[in-house]
Amino acid sequence: MKKISAFLLAAVVVSIAIPASAQFAKADDAIKYRKSALFVMQQNFGRVAAMATGKMPFDPKVAVESATVAEFVGKLPWAGFGPDTDMGDSKAKVEIWSNKAKFDDYAKKMEVELAKLTAATKTGNLDTIKVAVNATGSACKSCHDDFRAK
Repeated sequence: MKKISAFLLAAVVVSIAIPASAQFAKADDAIKYRKSALFVMQQNFGRVAAMATGKMPFDPKVAVESATVAEFVGKLPWAGFGPDTDMGDSKAKVEIWSNKAKFDDYAKKMEVELAKLTAATKTGNLDTIKVAVNATGSACKSCHDDFRAK
């Protein structure tokens, strides 16, 4: 039973990974894709962060909508970090590809924090949202510190 489960899991992973890496005709397309996804994620996260810091009036509905979009889009950019996408118009450091396991861990951590942010916004409690914004921001910063050129 364990062998069958492991095989099925592997089949699912391969079926998802192959289309994700094969969807780009050129490396530049992958770079544009990941940059676009990260931009949309940042814009939506930034809206919630602005509310949490008082730079924007708190609107619970907008907070939930923005966090939900950031969470969804936060799952997208990783397909754009495939082979041969380490050059071009990008601030991505080559360490992404030489230390892919660490980069992937950071990506998963960010996805987890974005999910927590969405849950926090659904409470409508600004203090709870502030905690989640700080954790999400820290996850982003960790990755930027190690894997993004200034």
